[in-house]
Amino acid sequence: MDDFPAVVELNVGGTPYATALSTLRSEDGSWLQEIFGGSASGCPRDAQGRFFIDRDGTLFRYVLDYLREPAKFEMPTDFPERMRLRKEAEFYRLGGMVEAVTKDPGTITIGYRGSFQFGRDGLADVKFRKITRLLVCGRVAICREVFGDTLNESRDPDHGGPDRYTARFFLKHVFIEQAFDLLQERGFRCVGSCGSGTAGSITENLKPGVDSEENRWNHYNEFVFVRD
Repeated sequence: MDDFPAVVELNVGGTPYATALSTLRSEDGSWLQEIFGGSASGCPRDAQGRFFIDRDGTLFRYVLDYLREPAKFEMPTDFPERMRLRKEAEFYRLGGMVEAVTKDPGTITIGYRGSFQFGRDGLADVKFRKITRLLVCGRVAICREVFGDTLNESRDPDHGGPDRYTARFFLKHVFIEQAFDLLQERGFRCVGSCGSGTAGSITENLKPGVDSEENRWNHYNEFVFVRD
């Protein structure tokens, strides 16, 4: 017997909501359909009698937005909690929402200038990769989404909003594999790359303190990542 009311009052993590029962049941296979398709007697309630869900109450508004009109659901521009919202969508088993949250189309280019640092004390034949800086080029909102706190924006103050493009961001670390892992986790794939040759035998007019052998191996590489 269906003992849920047509309009359901909810308490999600301390935030009150009211929505149609048909909305909560609208996506086949979802956690909400499973819970609110059963018996109301099995659902916990708060002191006011509202059905209680122990999840993020603030982000639940986006869950309801998606359930009401899945085909029209779009992520807000420069949304800072995209990954947390993805976890909520995964918990509620909303496949379409997970895809919408994950796949904001875009392109990011990672560039770096590098060389090889040679060993010392009898280890001159050992070469260690040396990267001085990882550059990030792309739309500001997407760069922030992917790299979060590791993104250094100090060379490009925020003028013009998150939909602008920049070629002046760089990362706070120099671990290129870490950058690649973050891009892969967020659905990007590498579609192209290019690189310069090394400086070869160019050793003239070096700045004081620059190692001539290291300077010979200077090179620049770029990698283009796309999410579509």
